[in-house]
Amino acid sequence: MHPLLPPGTDPSITPIFAARALRGFADGFVAVLLPVYLLALGLDGVAVGAIATATLLGSALATLAVGAWGHLRTGRALLLAAAALMAATGLAFSVASTFWPLLLVAFVGTINPSSGDVSMFLPLEHARLAAASDDTHTRTSVFARYALVGALCAALGALASGVPDRLVALTGVARLDALRAMFALYGLIGAVVWVLYRSLPQRHACDAAKPAPLGPSRAIVVKLAALFSVDSFAGGLVVNSLLALWLFQRFGLSLTAAGAFFFGSGLLGAVSQLAAPRLAQRIGLVNTMVWTHIPASMCLIAAAFSTDVRLALGLLLMRALVSSMDVPARSAFVMSVVQPHERAAAASFTAVPRSLAAAASPLLAGWMFQSGWDAAPLVVCGVLKIGYDLALLRAFRLVERQ
Repeated sequence: MHPLLPPGTDPSITPIFAARALRGFADGFVAVLLPVYLLALGLDGVAVGAIATATLLGSALATLAVGAWGHLRTGRALLLAAAALMAATGLAFSVASTFWPLLLVAFVGTINPSSGDVSMFLPLEHARLAAASDDTHTRTSVFARYALVGALCAALGALASGVPDRLVALTGVARLDALRAMFALYGLIGAVVWVLYRSLPQRHACDAAKPAPLGPSRAIVVKLAALFSVDSFAGGLVVNSLLALWLFQRFGLSLTAAGAFFFGSGLLGAVSQLAAPRLAQRIGLVNTMVWTHIPASMCLIAAAFSTDVRLALGLLLMRALVSSMDVPARSAFVMSVVQPHERAAAASFTAVPRSLAAAASPLLAGWMFQSGWDAAPLVVCGVLKIGYDLALLRAFRLVERQ
């Protein structure tokens, strides 16, 4: 048994963990570097928001396609296609220089401006993870470890966002070229992920379950999707790329300092997820999602009004400590309330509204930043998230299917 996997878990999912680690690392540095790269190309805050919106909108449509037609292909084939797209995205971003080509690549490709996974990889990997265990507690542990690996590597990726400045200092290379090299690295990582997916079994338990569109679980999935979309619209206002932009504009934070902050933030979020399975076992999945989320939103609102960079960063780090504990609980909850053959579709149709809703908000946040209302995105995000948490608790506090 692989040390990352809890007892009783199918070891064939090990490449999924390795792929998640690499994708997390790539997403970690891209989320911080994206606004820096776009500003270096001469674009403004509105353009940064528009491109972030395009990335999320494109991911939503790709994820929707997986939910609607993914059952016509094996999960392994779709994962290979997604990895190939990731490789092509990095290459295209490293050579594009103007707004419209970048917007198109952002829409079609896999660039992720947020700290979480919002791509078509998500439902495909979740279906395999859910099929690798038979009981709710083990499944929650699998998702917690999966989320932990992604978050830890995303934190390391955020720290690596300081590499371009180091390259400039050590070699004298142009800063723009150093930034381009990081997007080329993103594409190379996509190629390595493709190799990892090639090692997955041709057939898997999630394929044997005959994935199909939603059936008996449609009503509960629709309700969950509606609530998740509110949460994601709020989160889209402060995706990592825009939070980095806020720190650059409000406090003049350097790229190296921002990378260190996002490393610490990601590390705290990753470590906190280790407690999620035990907490969920004691108080339930829904309570874990809600009562760790609300304090995080309060810290975000407080940070918006801070005029001291140390206080603001401290509040944001406190937020990071508890804001991600809902991730494994949410994934396990969705997988537990649907039939096995519906899991891929359920993961897709709960992820798609989240991505669509999140896609609408970065452009709005970019406009707010450009207009001088730099605190507004953080406040609106916090208020909406608290409303989502209370609505989720009211709707699902009695629904804990084993």
